[in-house]
Amino acid sequence: MRAARTSPLPSQPACQPGRRKQIPLTKKILLTVLALTGVVAGGCAWQRQPPPSAAPAPPAADQPVPPPPASGNVITVAVEAAPPRLPARTNRSGRPLPLFETRHFVSSGRCANCHDLLTDRAGNDMSIAGHWRATMMANAARDPFWQAKVASEVERSPHIGQVIQQKCAACHMPMAWTEVADNPPLPEPVIFGAGFLDPANPLHPVAMDGVSCALCHQIADDGLGGDKAHSGKYPLDTAAAPPTRPLYGPYRQPVAAPMQGAVGFTPTYGPQTNDSALCATCHTLFTPFIDEAGNIAGAFPEQTSYLEWRHSSYAPPAGQRHDIDELDEHGPVRLCQECHMPHSDGGGVTIARWAPPETPERDHFSQHHFVGGNVHMLEIMRDNPAQVEATAGEEHFDAAIQRTLAQLSSRTAAIAITKVEKRGERMAVEVQVTNKVGHKFPTGFPSRRAWIHLTVTDAAGTVLFESGRPQPSGAIDGNDNDLDPGRFEPHYQTIDAPDQVQIYEAVMGDSENRLTYTLLRASRYFKDNRLLPAGFDKESAAPEIGVYGAARNDGDFQGGADRLTYLVPAGGPGLSITAELLYTPLSYPFLQDLAVDDHLPPVRRYLRMLAKADLRPVRVAGVAVRLP
Repeated sequence: MRAARTSPLPSQPACQPGRRKQIPLTKKILLTVLALTGVVAGGCAWQRQPPPSAAPAPPAADQPVPPPPASGNVITVAVEAAPPRLPARTNRSGRPLPLFETRHFVSSGRCANCHDLLTDRAGNDMSIAGHWRATMMANAARDPFWQAKVASEVERSPHIGQVIQQKCAACHMPMAWTEVADNPPLPEPVIFGAGFLDPANPLHPVAMDGVSCALCHQIADDGLGGDKAHSGKYPLDTAAAPPTRPLYGPYRQPVAAPMQGAVGFTPTYGPQTNDSALCATCHTLFTPFIDEAGNIAGAFPEQTSYLEWRHSSYAPPAGQRHDIDELDEHGPVRLCQECHMPHSDGGGVTIARWAPPETPERDHFSQHHFVGGNVHMLEIMRDNPAQVEATAGEEHFDAAIQRTLAQLSSRTAAIAITKVEKRGERMAVEVQVTNKVGHKFPTGFPSRRAWIHLTVTDAAGTVLFESGRPQPSGAIDGNDNDLDPGRFEPHYQTIDAPDQVQIYEAVMGDSENRLTYTLLRASRYFKDNRLLPAGFDKESAAPEIGVYGAARNDGDFQGGADRLTYLVPAGGPGLSITAELLYTPLSYPFLQDLAVDDHLPPVRRYLRMLAKADLRPVRVAGVAVRLP
């Protein structure tokens, strides 16, 4: 068996404040190569800019914010915005949506015949297929990072390669996986070789249709939210036959005949389509891990977005549900669908182009945006449509990117400088970050990280202190983990040196107490200080959603917010302080680790795309103050 690539976790503290960090020569070379093939920074241009957005929403009432500095001591100023990086217009168009029918599914193209080119009463575009086709859901199987990562995992644990491919196909290629799982024997391999990624495989177009219409809308209300429906075990009625097999939706008394005749499904009211538990079938995922001997030794919580939400103040009491037209009337409760599939503003949506006269207009209509936070992958797929077999055109991807930037910049988190005071020869700057989403931020796959970039300059613009400066390569200045894959930054309550960085992240460890980036070796988290949602009690949280590392004992790291202090040079009059919360879905150490397997075609292909990609982080929130 090929040995998994892990790094020994040192016994000394993960970061020694104030020590000088040396970059190994090999790291310097790779950093230089990535910088040359990525985006060269100039001024503030290292950072991509979101579109203008509304002012941040106030924090939840049960999460009080410390008072701002006394009037007259601090002048709050606007954060300077660098010009956005705009791609050259190429008018790239995607492939047509596929047209197929299998035993259990029809393609997105079949659904689009009726459920596209829709508008609301105000004339806004409500096209279901037009919105969906550029999302990460539609492109779950095309995602080149996912393909590369799965190939790497199989290479490192070949004796369980079939287990890995089955687990990953269940949520990224769910229709193709259901077809073979319901009709054994299973093909081997499932994904690679002659598997689903092979254009000659008869289920290739089914697999590449991703998380498609006929998959989600067939999920039955059977045990959702419980363990038996997690990790890709979505319940489907595969015994039902056309035209009576149900296709669930959020509306009561749907008109059935047109869909029965067109695609062989009966539209059926299904309250589960307006329940976060439906999303939990794949967004609560436990993956097997192996020990040093190569034996499967347990399960690891790869992502637990639903369970994090259930432990927050945004979740309703267990078992309580709301119809789609009740979503504006249930107080602090927020469902996955409300944030990621926001309702139309104009109302009056007829959900099909060829609807019979008796079809009612819907004032509460969930737009199929499936908006998340992965700008990086949307840009890569937009810029490489032929290589990824994209069915979305450039205009679709650009719209999805703008929705994602707006989500990150206006509805994800806020940052504030809550106190500035002199302490001897230093200034103490208190910073608070508030999480505005219903789960941890970041959530999902452990490659994601957010961090604080704080800069102090004097009246002449000279930088006196800077922590967390991002590099064009995707690395963060001063981050232990980016300099040495066997180390990582701890969670901080006080930062007093530029090489200390507050990074909100999940850091995986294996069964031998070594830091690892190989998912199938991950048995625990050494660190998980991702920002908690409002109402999240870390003391009562289950182990799979727990807080790990120094954040667990930090009284200022609580549900909804984190607060820490920076000790910086006092300087003279006219001191300016800027604090930003930055985010990337793909951290530098994960990229470094993946590059080890560049002999694998999926990895090599992704790295070629990455060489032309924008690796700058997204600014989620920013604030600046100037002292008189």
